[in-house]
Amino acid sequence: MIRAALIACLLATPALAAETKAESCGYQADVVAAIQEARLDRVAERDVPAAIAATNPTWPENYNNAIPLITPWVYEKKRRIIRNEDLSAAWKELCLQQ
Repeated sequence: MIRAALIACLLATPALAAETKAESCGYQADVVAAIQEARLDRVAERDVPAAIAATNPTWPENYNNAIPLITPWVYEKKRRIIRNEDLSAAWKELCLQQ
């Protein structure tokens, strides 16, 4: 939860003022899903930002700043969890509760 609050604070920039909380949480969840997919694809943790950038993500560019902050949270999980749980849904739920 602390990491979610940290990300929310980091992403709270004037450029995001027009976004609703639901939109912001949705973009954050998309970032988490992309990181989870990178983990499933066995991308090295240090290569995640470049690997995700190569996919031309559809979220606003400033959300790319969260990738290095969220990546360790995803990569510390056991592969069993990565394969069987939807981390983006959990992230979005926690984000919306903040």
